[in-house]
Amino acid sequence: MIVDAWMQHGTVRFLRHEMLDSLWRWTGQEPPAEEVPVSVTVGAMDAGGVDVGLISAWYGPEGALVSNDEVASFVEQAPDRLAGVASVDLRKPMEAVRELRRCVNELGFRALRVVPWLWELPPTDRRFYPLFAECVELGVPFCTQVGHTGPLRPSETGRPIPYVDQVALDFPELVIVGGHVGYPWTEEMVAVCRKHPNVYIDTSAYTVRRYPPELVRYMAQDRHHKVMFGTNYPMITPERALRGLDELGLDDAAREAFLSGNARAVFRI
Repeated sequence: MIVDAWMQHGTVRFLRHEMLDSLWRWTGQEPPAEEVPVSVTVGAMDAGGVDVGLISAWYGPEGALVSNDEVASFVEQAPDRLAGVASVDLRKPMEAVRELRRCVNELGFRALRVVPWLWELPPTDRRFYPLFAECVELGVPFCTQVGHTGPLRPSETGRPIPYVDQVALDFPELVIVGGHVGYPWTEEMVAVCRKHPNVYIDTSAYTVRRYPPELVRYMAQDRHHKVMFGTNYPMITPERALRGLDELGLDDAAREAFLSGNARAVFRI
C-alpha cells in the first residue's frame, strides 16, 4: 500500500494563481485553463501505484483558493482513493475553529493544513494556537510546510527551529506533519522529529533522487523513522516522485513505514 500525504486536486483559481508561476516554470508545465476532472488525479495515482491520497483545501488572506466544500465534493467522487484535509481562514480564529470542527465531524476530513508562508505568519503566531488546541481535541494532525518556499513568498516562516520546535513544546499532544522536507534546514527538521515524539516529516515537493542525504540517512538508519511519502501533486506526479526508490537502501520495515505505515497511523487510514 502507498499513501500520498500531500496532494492537491486544485481549482483553476488555485492552479493559475500567480504565486505558483515559479513552480510551473520549474516543472515545465502549464496550468490548466479549465477545471480538471477528479478522474485525472486518480489516474495519476494509479500510474504511480498510490492507493490513497490526502487532498488539501487552501485558504489564504484573499479567501478560499480551494474550499473545504470543494475538497469534500472531490472526495465524494472517489471515496476509496481520496481523503480530505481541511484548511481555514486565520483572520477569524473562532470561525476557523468552528470550520475545522465541521470539516472533521461532518465532512470526515483527516487533518488540518495551514501553510504559513501563504499568510506570512510563523506557526507560533497567536492565531494558530486555538486551532492547535482543537486539533488535539479532535484527534487530527496539524500539517504544515517546512523549508524554503518554491512559490514567490518569503521563506522565514518555514524554519523548523524555532517555530515547529516551539509549537511542539507548547502542544506536546499535537501531531505535527512538516511537509517539503525542510530544505535547506533538513538537519534541523530531522532533529526536531527525533526530539518530539509527535512530529513527522513528509517528502512532498521532492523526488526520491532529490532527497537531502541527511533525510535519507535518518530513514535508513533509524528503525523508527517518522518520514512519510508525499508528492505535492499536480506539481510532481507519484510515478515521477517515486522513481529510484530502490536506490535509497531502505530495509522492508523502513520502506513500509515511509510508503504507508506512518501515514496510516497519523491520518487513521
